[in-house]
Amino acid sequence: MQAKKIWFDVAYIYVETTDNKIGKMPLAWFPRLLNASKEELDKFELWADNSWIHWEGIGEDLSVEGFFTFKKEKIGIQS
Repeated sequence: MQAKKIWFDVAYIYVETTDNKIGKMPLAWFPRLLNASKEELDKFELWADNSWIHWEGIGEDLSVEGFFTFKKEKIGIQS
């Protein structure tokens, strides 16, 4: 999977792929992204044929495929 566009709003990061799929994840899942400035967020590079998003300045890497396959598990309390 390859990214062609990446953007942000106040709560989410979005990725559009070269085959026009759009995925999103909450910034809250990624504290480095959540706490980054807009300028820091916008300073990403696409690596490995656009399949990874890399932020040198904040030390974060995300897989494009992960936007479509990753499921954050809810932690429940069992009795």
